[in-house]
Amino acid sequence: MTPARHLPARLRRARTAVAALAACLLPLAATPAASAAPSAATPATAASGPAAATAVPADAGGPPPLTDGFGLTQVGTATGSATNFVVTVTTPQVAGPHTIRILLPADYAQHPDKRYPVLYFLHGASDNPSDPALAYPALTAARSMITVIPDGGLRGWYTDWLDQGTAAGAQNWETFHLTQVLPFVDANLRTRTDRAHRAVGGLSMGGFGALHYAQDRPDLFGQVLTMSGANDLSTDEMILRGAVVAMLTNAGTVLCGPSDGRPCGFDYGPTVSSDAIFGTPYPVFNADWRWNAADPASRLALLDRTGIAVYTGNGNGNPADMEFWAEGTAKRVKDRLDALKLPYHYVDYGDGTGWGADCHGGHTAGCWAQDLVDYVPRLEAAFAAAP
Repeated sequence: MTPARHLPARLRRARTAVAALAACLLPLAATPAASAAPSAATPATAASGPAAATAVPADAGGPPPLTDGFGLTQVGTATGSATNFVVTVTTPQVAGPHTIRILLPADYAQHPDKRYPVLYFLHGASDNPSDPALAYPALTAARSMITVIPDGGLRGWYTDWLDQGTAAGAQNWETFHLTQVLPFVDANLRTRTDRAHRAVGGLSMGGFGALHYAQDRPDLFGQVLTMSGANDLSTDEMILRGAVVAMLTNAGTVLCGPSDGRPCGFDYGPTVSSDAIFGTPYPVFNADWRWNAADPASRLALLDRTGIAVYTGNGNGNPADMEFWAEGTAKRVKDRLDALKLPYHYVDYGDGTGWGADCHGGHTAGCWAQDLVDYVPRLEAAFAAAP
């Protein structure tokens, strides 16, 4: 971490202001409203052949049994129904137990010879797949695909952290998802394992994760979705950098006041350095080069063979709403895709007028639910058209 005394006074003041503002915005980038959706989940991906997948019978009375492997060990028993369930796993790659929600099509058990494409859906900050609200109605209603919602941590940021020696313990999120969860799903469920039949999407922090994974591993994903995403980590969007820093350092806990026995919504786990994920975030003598290297908006050319969808609102023009900043990153992504002459599906629903019954343009579950109403049929059509 860059010592504050070594920074120019102006930069120190800017750093403090950005972190404070970001801390105020963070809860808006987090958990969907509990009323937004019923429960759901999904599996996906390849490494084992059809025999391994079909060997696991689906029990109409409850979640299908899954076999440990690829560094994942299941803890306890799965909870939920035969088509919407949560498993808990441990892995040396990420400290602590982690939940994975899996949503299966309603007819999954009735068609034992049928294989399905998969959407990996990445949640936002402060959320967890155990939350049934993440099973948005459009995902549970999907009839021709599986949805997998893996744990991304309260502030994991879908990457392998630079510093693995923090109080948070091991934080190899990208390794966990791409080299463990994906093949685990493919080995246990009847998935289509080619890139044309696998998608990655996410909201807020998960929007960054979706673009990041699709760019790092274009061999795995043929479609990518970002909803209200943190699409730009460059110096063009220091507010988003400030949000990440505030999560790492728990800067917002000062807003919680004296403890009344309830958890502080601004506490993202053990406090760690601002440098823990991508190194120093401060743009001094190019010291922040790792942030720039991870910036999705600067790496869009890597998606030249990928179907791209971008959704955003405008936060009603209010800088205190995280969607105000998300719209700016979405517009930069659109402009750069245009410059690259890459095709995409782009929706800016502004203040939410006409975009579902519960969207008012903010960084909220009501808007994301409608995003998925629009997107899921498009994705299922793309899967169906793929050879």
